[in-house]
Amino acid sequence: MGRVRKTMTGPWVIVMVVVAVGAVGFGLYWFQPWKLWQDETVQEALPEVAAVSTPPPAAPSEETSAPPSPATGPRVLAQGELISHEHTTSGTVKLVRLADGSHVVRLENLDTSNGPDLRVWLTDAQVLQGKAGWHVFDDGKYVSLGKLKGNKGSQNYALPADVDPSGFRSVSIWCDRFDVSFGAADLARA
Repeated sequence: MGRVRKTMTGPWVIVMVVVAVGAVGFGLYWFQPWKLWQDETVQEALPEVAAVSTPPPAAPSEETSAPPSPATGPRVLAQGELISHEHTTSGTVKLVRLADGSHVVRLENLDTSNGPDLRVWLTDAQVLQGKAGWHVFDDGKYVSLGKLKGNKGSQNYALPADVDPSGFRSVSIWCDRFDVSFGAADLARA
């Protein structure tokens, strides 16, 4: 008499396969490991602001006031060098006031890893070296300036009009999915 070998079939095997495929699919979506090998380079110039038109000269009067001063160009208010946190990161960060009074955070010569859900944050946190600095930026006040446009290059991020930049001291390349800084820079006032 021959022995009958039991094979693994049945509904529980199908459930295990579905669970395994689902877990792999979720892991790929959540970590997006292919981004580590994909670079996105963005090269933006500093925004130009249209020249402010001067009003026509007023009729002569006994009291004369100084003519309006012409618009000045962009002015760097603060800057700093990016240091590495979770991923190797380098480049320069500048807080710039444009001629129209608006502000931008400018990343120059950025070089970091690509990743899921990367943001540019203006924060009130002090930049700390090493692992001590990986998670400090969401502990205090911060403003998300939007998704990181590219992990390499030079790019601009406008500050909302209601944000006073004087209350912030650093910029972080923040991975919102894993709540960790890829790199950050202290802003030294110019």
